[in-house]
Amino acid sequence: MHEKKNTILVVDDEPNIQKMLCILLDAENFKIVGSTSGKQAIRMCASVKPDLILLDLGLPDIDGKDVITALREWSQVPIIVLSACSSDEEITKALNMGANDYVTKPFNVDVLLARINASLRSSAVREAGEPELCNGALRMDLVRHEVFLKDKRLPFTPKEYDLLRYFMVNRGKMLTHKEILKQVWGTAHGDDITYLRVYTGQIREKIEENPTLPVFIMTEPGIGYRMEVFPHAVSQAA
Repeated sequence: MHEKKNTILVVDDEPNIQKMLCILLDAENFKIVGSTSGKQAIRMCASVKPDLILLDLGLPDIDGKDVITALREWSQVPIIVLSACSSDEEITKALNMGANDYVTKPFNVDVLLARINASLRSSAVREAGEPELCNGALRMDLVRHEVFLKDKRLPFTPKEYDLLRYFMVNRGKMLTHKEILKQVWGTAHGDDITYLRVYTGQIREKIEENPTLPVFIMTEPGIGYRMEVFPHAVSQAA
């Protein structure tokens, strides 16, 4: 069984649409979470931190465009509107408010999947400047959420992936415990250094030839961690 990759938040109050999208996206190996109202979707975006949102505009509590406005105050998560309304005025409003794309119902499945993948690629490029992160023999595919060492795919949990991504984006920099915890776990976990040590150890077990003598992720005693920079494939011999 393959690990799920990107998380998609589906915001739609029609059970049939929710069920259909769940089946479609699950078959493409996406992780799906659902919301049936706008206010709930805003809260879930903060707690779940999805990689992409599929948003219906006709929600029971607030207009879907208000959801876009609220989210854009603090998040740049890709938003694709799924709506039965095909008027140019409505499409223009949604896009101007911050939606990344607009797909009208009923939609072509292949077209929707292509637009989802296109938005995820664009988001990855915005975040890291490129759709892949490479450091010596280590490579991260930011679109598919996959990690490779010497072109061999490694099994990573979502949190391990998030932590490694933060190290990779900031490779060469000395990162404090508090800084890493805030960015990867959130402000509520700023002092949970045990979390960080456990997950860093788990990552080392997967990417280091000798986890007790790491060459990728170095410990800065009393401060935090630093990922070494390798311009070419690296030999992990201890």
